[in-house]
Amino acid sequence: MKTNLTQLTVQVAGMFAVIALALFLAAGTAAWPAGWAFWALFFVFTVAISRWLLRHNPGLLTERMTGIGKADQKTWDKVFYVLANLYFIAWLVVMPLDAVRFRWSSMPTWLQVLGALMLLGSFYLFFLIFRENAFLSPAVRLQTERGQSVVSTGPYRYVRHPMYATAGIFLAGTALLLGSWVGLIMAVILVVGIAFRAVQEERTLRTELPGYEAYMAQVRYRLVPFVW
Repeated sequence: MKTNLTQLTVQVAGMFAVIALALFLAAGTAAWPAGWAFWALFFVFTVAISRWLLRHNPGLLTERMTGIGKADQKTWDKVFYVLANLYFIAWLVVMPLDAVRFRWSSMPTWLQVLGALMLLGSFYLFFLIFRENAFLSPAVRLQTERGQSVVSTGPYRYVRHPMYATAGIFLAGTALLLGSWVGLIMAVILVVGIAFRAVQEERTLRTELPGYEAYMAQVRYRLVPFVW
């Protein structure tokens, strides 16, 4: 499957322009080291994983770019995706308002460093997940045209939704790095939304993806081993 490089470039550039505007306009200043650290780390990882996918799994990269909005994406997921992204942008705006413009939060430097380490750890886990699952669509849909099958190796041996579990680490790490307690609280709400999506997604996979119910019996936990 051929990847549209122009579309990829526009999507990545647009995403990072939106993130930069959300962070620094809300902060009211560009002199925010933590904001630049997050932006740079996220940018480098996104470009790196895109280049890796372009070389090793262009079909997955194309699915990541075009999966949203397809006719077979579940209607509830289309609504969820829009609401989750609007909330995500609001989250990016609230954190600089909290940590920089109004200084409601005061977070020690060591916690911000911990947040950066959590962010780096999440990037490594994301890479392992992308490497393992060639069907990692951003949309809840069965990819019949790509011959989707159950993935039970790598991180999928431990939890059924390692991508969602890692997203929780990413969200918490980002809020800590940016120094926002309010952002950390808002991240919890995002994680609850992710958990809701995991449950709904599994209902689709159980009925439409052969072998998924057996996989659920094999791997008992959705997001956190020995917890849930």
